[in-house]
Amino acid sequence: MLSSPLHHPSQNHLLAALPATELDKLIPHLELIHVSPGDILCEAGDQLPYAYFPASAIISLHYILENGASSEIANVGREGMLGVSLFMGGETTSSRATVQIPGFAYRLKAPFLLQGLNRGGLLQWILLRYSQALITQIAQIGVCNRYHTIEQQLCRWFLLTLDRLDSSKLSMTQELIANALGVSRESVAGVAGKLQRKEIIRYHRGHITILNRSRLETGACECYETIKKEFDQALEDMWKPELHQGNRSPKKILPLL
Repeated sequence: MLSSPLHHPSQNHLLAALPATELDKLIPHLELIHVSPGDILCEAGDQLPYAYFPASAIISLHYILENGASSEIANVGREGMLGVSLFMGGETTSSRATVQIPGFAYRLKAPFLLQGLNRGGLLQWILLRYSQALITQIAQIGVCNRYHTIEQQLCRWFLLTLDRLDSSKLSMTQELIANALGVSRESVAGVAGKLQRKEIIRYHRGHITILNRSRLETGACECYETIKKEFDQALEDMWKPELHQGNRSPKKILPLL
């Protein structure tokens, strides 16, 4: 299934940034799929058979230690794609990719992605520009996990997740959040309770509603703004008219996150 009345490849910002002539060549090979929470799209050390371009789903990238412990190093939503290892020279992935928020994504078989890259055009530049933003996210989260409090990390995590959705409501257990941050569930429960008492969030049986985003932003560290700024700049760069050489009509630049 390529698309439905509610879905189109342009819901993914990387695909939307492509000139129509390039996107049209990919569309016959894009497959719309639904992914569920906890679905594992790849394990560390796997060779990816597909690249995934989320439309409404969010994918969490986890680094797994030898003892089985893990921590989220990045997440991928409609602003990006899963599969940079396919064109960055590595044959395997270094992290586990798990569905964090259910929804839809477009997947593209690896050979078709590589064919698109080999044709030249803007696809290669767009994916490399996105990779730079992804590296910034990974590096910033590493610093955040080392130097900032669990409350700051949780606020940052909520904000980055919200930016990839069209809702202020999340279906998320404390255990899942704890796994993402690499901390204990008890720590997350304590901080979530504090945010709830401040009327910043409402939490009940795995359902989280953000009540006051501005106060959530105040509680976050500078890492959120650093990551958001990098991704917003990446999207702006992708839409620069001079890079498209007249191949598409002007379009309003949307926030990437």
